[in-house]
This record gives sequence, C-alpha cells and structure tokens, in this order.
Amino acid sequence: MARKGPETNASSQLLAWYDAHARVLPWRARGAEVADPYRVWLSEIMLQQTTVQAVKAYFEKFVALWPTVQALAAAPLDDVLKAWAGLGYYARARNLHACAKEVVARFGGRFPSTEEELRSLPGIGPYTAAAIAAIAFGGRHAAVDGNVERVISRIYAIETPLPGSKPDIRARAQALVPERRAGDFAQAMMDLGATICTPRDPNCLICPWAEHCRGRIAGLASSLPRKTPKKAVPTRRGVAFWIERKDGAVLLRRRPEKGLLGGMMEVPSTDWGVRVSGAEAQAPLGAEWNKMKGMVEHTFTHFHLELTVWKAEAISGGVLRDGGDYRWTKREELAGAALPTVMRKVVAHVLREMPSPTPPVPPLLQPTGTLHFRRDDQG
Repeated sequence: MARKGPETNASSQLLAWYDAHARVLPWRARGAEVADPYRVWLSEIMLQQTTVQAVKAYFEKFVALWPTVQALAAAPLDDVLKAWAGLGYYARARNLHACAKEVVARFGGRFPSTEEELRSLPGIGPYTAAAIAAIAFGGRHAAVDGNVERVISRIYAIETPLPGSKPDIRARAQALVPERRAGDFAQAMMDLGATICTPRDPNCLICPWAEHCRGRIAGLASSLPRKTPKKAVPTRRGVAFWIERKDGAVLLRRRPEKGLLGGMMEVPSTDWGVRVSGAEAQAPLGAEWNKMKGMVEHTFTHFHLELTVWKAEAISGGVLRDGGDYRWTKREELAGAALPTVMRKVVAHVLREMPSPTPPVPPLLQPTGTLHFRRDDQG
C-alpha cells in the first residue's frame, strides 16, 4: 500500500519542481532514458568533495577514454591517475580503479543493485551506495550528502549541531523518499540544495517547499544547519627538490601506494612535519642546492602545507640515494604526468622563476560552485 500523509504531498511537490527545473548534467539520464549504473557511479565518486562545475570536464574525459566499467578495469592505474590529476582526493582514483576491477571480477561487469552489495565495493560508502541504488536501480533509499543535510535541517528546523543531528536528518530524509521515482527524488534533493536552498542567502521565494519549511517560518533558515566548531588546522612544512638535467628533464618520484596521494607522482620532497630537519639528507641525490624565493602553500582536509623549493642541476653520474621509484620527465610532458595539485603548484612556482621556451604548465583547476560534502566516502 502506498504511503499517505504530509511527506507524500511534499515529495510530489518536489518531483513536480524537478520535472520543470532539473539541471542538465552529462551523467544524468534524460526523458525516457534509463540511468546507466556505470555513469551514475563514476559521477558520484567524482562529486565527492568536488564541485559539479569541476567534475563535468573530468567526467566527459573519463567516459571518452573508458566508456564502460570493463574498459576502466582493464586500464593501467597510471593512466587513470593521470586522467584524475587535478581533481584532488586521490584515494578516490585508486578506489575507482579497484572498484571497476571488482565489479568485473565479482559481478560480471554489472553493478549490484542492493545498497549492501554496493557498500562492499572499494570507495563506496553509505552516501554513494544509497545514491547509486536509488538513481540507477530505483531503490527507496535516502542519499544524504551535505546539500541534503542542509535542506532537511531547514525544513524541519533542526537546531542540533552537526554531526550530532545526522541520525535525525537521515531518518527524516528517508521518510520523504517516495515509493516511485526514488532516483528522481534523490536528484531533486541535490538540485534543491545546490540551486535554491544554498548555504548562504537561500532563495526561499521560489522554493517548492517554502510552505513546509519550519526554518523559514521561524526565521532560522540561513543559520541552519548548525555545526560544531572545527578544530584549528595544523601546519606542516617540507622541502621539495627540483632537480633538472642539462636536457631539461626533471626528476619525479612516485609516492607509496598507501597513504596520502598514494601512487601519484611528485617532485621529490622531505617528510612533512611541524618543522623541517635534515632536509639535505633527505634529498634524492647529493648536489649544490639553492633555495628558491617564496613558498608553495596548499591546504589538505586535515592540515595546511608549506613547501620551500630547493633546486639543483643534476651532476653527470650522480647516484640516487634511496630505492624510490624515480623517473626523468621532460618539462613539456609535466602537464600530462599524474601530479597532484600541490605538486602542480610546485611546478608552476619553479617555472615562473625559470623562463623556458617550452609550453607552460596549464593553470590549476579552480573549483567553483556548490560543494558536495560526502565525507563518509573518503579513503
């Protein structure tokens, strides 16, 4: 028997609004099209902690290179990391590749339809499993990300600060999911939070749920959701070593597979800590090092990083000090290397001080738009 009550009416109103105002996004099925689980999964992984605007180009590049999960599973991890470079949170790229392999190996190349089975795959947490199950398979699941937390907090005037309010928010969101069109409802909630019920200055005048919104009625909407104050982000420091041969090739090193920026390439650097000690002993080889002016700064989720850059010219016959995975890369090929954003900043910092006839590294991608905070899925 279909559910009846105020939630049913609210759900119908939101779906009617979505039918008229849904965003056109490259991963969404349109009209009578059936959602492709591969495209849904790929977009949801990319959207974790990233903006819709930033993801569009990456998504289109990925589906052009690897149009199916089988193609992605067969791709070398290096190629996947290169294509991902600049999108950030690089554990997602490793998990993406691992997940594709498991879908092929365990499920014959077809994504499972249940939330439980989806959560058994690498990189798929509670939010992503619910989103895929709802959008790709029509399962009645509430996909609760940062946008949905904000919408539900305002509709029900939930003043308990996050993360303490999460169970209440999830329960209320689940109660709103209709028996039919659960996937459209999940995407409607995303669109509502991204375009109308925005973090600042929500446009309540055109909101399809204005009449239901207790936060708006109480004059609290703009202040919700409440959040527990964040702890101060610590600062770490390090030295990056720019080593260049006479032919212009630059020394790069692959980071360990596990850990921060795992498997990505880097300009070799010291350990990152509260202070830098014994920097020269951590250099890849003995050389006459010169400290460059300025500093490279980058903020990760849990800390802020300050890197100074030392540069030297490689000496013929110089011996690398450790057994790291090093490779020499031509300057003009740096843009195509699997360099994370912080290392692209290092490259840009050096090349600004060392004019070269070779093409400059493309500018860093600057995210714009509304962030999708999906912290549960980060690895």
